Amino acid sequence: MLKNILKYKLFFIAVAFACCNILSSCVHNSYANSLSYSEFITELKQEMITKGISKKTVDTVLSKYTKPMDKVIDLDRKQPEFVMDTDTYLSRIITKKRVEDGRRLYHKHYKILTKVTNEYKVQPQYLLAFWGAETNYGTNFGGFKVTEALTTLSYDNRRRNFFKKELYNALRIIDEGHITDEQMIGSWAGAMGNFQFMPSTFMSYAVDYDKDGKIDIWNSLPDAFASAANYLSSIGWKNDEKWGRAVKLPWNFDFAQTGLKNKQPLYHWRNQKVRKTNNKLVPNTFMKAAIITPNGYKGKSYMVYNNFDKIMNWNKSTLYALAIGNLADKIISHDKVTAHKRSINNAKVTTKTVKYIQERLTELGFAKLKADGKLGTKTKNAIKKFQKEVMLPVDGYPNPILISRLEKFESKSKFYIPIPKKRPVSK
Repeated sequence: MLKNILKYKLFFIAVAFACCNILSSCVHNSYANSLSYSEFITELKQEMITKGISKKTVDTVLSKYTKPMDKVIDLDRKQPEFVMDTDTYLSRIITKKRVEDGRRLYHKHYKILTKVTNEYKVQPQYLLAFWGAETNYGTNFGGFKVTEALTTLSYDNRRRNFFKKELYNALRIIDEGHITDEQMIGSWAGAMGNFQFMPSTFMSYAVDYDKDGKIDIWNSLPDAFASAANYLSSIGWKNDEKWGRAVKLPWNFDFAQTGLKNKQPLYHWRNQKVRKTNNKLVPNTFMKAAIITPNGYKGKSYMVYNNFDKIMNWNKSTLYALAIGNLADKIISHDKVTAHKRSINNAKVTTKTVKYIQERLTELGFAKLKADGKLGTKTKNAIKKFQKEVMLPVDGYPNPILISRLEKFESKSKFYIPIPKKRPVSK
């Protein structure tokens, strides 16, 4: 009996050991790199020295890294189970405390914000909104050493060239004496400082506004504010315009007109009876705007302007841009401090559902889509094509009716309607 128990114990230990080896092998293979990490570091050092980084900086920084950070790779591979709806996203960014803190910090830093605003022509409420959304007003820079995370991502095969360029710029920042390697703290993807600049953005737009000989976007608010404002100003921010506004669409609105690419003068939208939330028609001007419905025709509608596009230059997400715009509005509002209010109870859309939609639309010839579960612009445009084909509201948003029609669709030229096997006999 004892022998049998011992035999089973040894068997399970062997199985567990084998599983650990397999798991370890999978983690290692996820990097898809033919070089060992030490070989990679050796080559990387030489490459960075050849590009002009001092040997001292290269040796000091890169010699410390003996193995890749599996946590960074896990975060890079991580995919959410659900597609985030607008209300959920905005309610996470626009909290009551964040609005209160934004208003308080506006008054606290009014002098430097006004100076930066006058020089770079970027309204202060937007600087505060970016600051609040990115790092909760400087209280959370991220918990990773930027160079270590970027070295790991440079070893990984998925976006190696992009992250290697960012690592090069991070080493330049250290080499030029702006910050030490130990102080360069940021996100797992290398974004850093109060406004979460990538190293390449730092090198192109960061400003030594306090004139102390160093650009410090971590500890110097004048440098951080001016750097963010300089970036926005450089890409075409307009300080005489808002980001956009929520609007009401008429009952017979053609949703095929929605989308960031369809910019029309405000008088065009006025003629179509598009109204502000106070029920007044939008202004009769030549200023251009697009209409977006991020949650489909049943959700909120927004009219967005030039500055909305510039926010998306910062982060290529419609929801992010909406969060920044709405948070900025609340910070300068004299209304009672409130969090974002949920407008409708949206059904959750899973990434699995979006993958099915992408695969099905590709199969049917409406587009060639990567089945990644992300509801991006290409996927939304393909959905719109399909919706137009089957005479659904053309809003680019997935819903149960869309799924049902996709399942039954036979070809682009004919919508499949099942024919009963036994036809009714006419009397």
